[in-house]
Amino acid sequence: MNWIDLNNMQQLADIKELSKARPQVIFKHSTRCSISTMAKSRLERNELPESGDFYFLDLLKHRSLSYQVAEDFAVPHESPQILLIKNTECVYEESHSGIQMDEIIEQIALN
Repeated sequence: MNWIDLNNMQQLADIKELSKARPQVIFKHSTRCSISTMAKSRLERNELPESGDFYFLDLLKHRSLSYQVAEDFAVPHESPQILLIKNTECVYEESHSGIQMDEIIEQIALN
């Protein structure tokens, strides 16, 4: 899986703009959390759909950015967490063991 590293505030503006044409997915990950590591592993065992861009946010390295993601997209701050952004808004959010690639793919197709 080829993640796009999400590591600066400008990327949030870029993600919003890009989401007008193509779904953007943000995975918030804590390297200290075994549940987060399990969710990341489950995602990485799947092939990425070509219909979206997938971003990886290490929230321990970029905690303020993680809080900004929560504020900008009006979602609770959680980890692990997956957000699907379309037309500048979060249309799907899931956390912990609810993070499943097949569900993400289904949501990309629905929204």
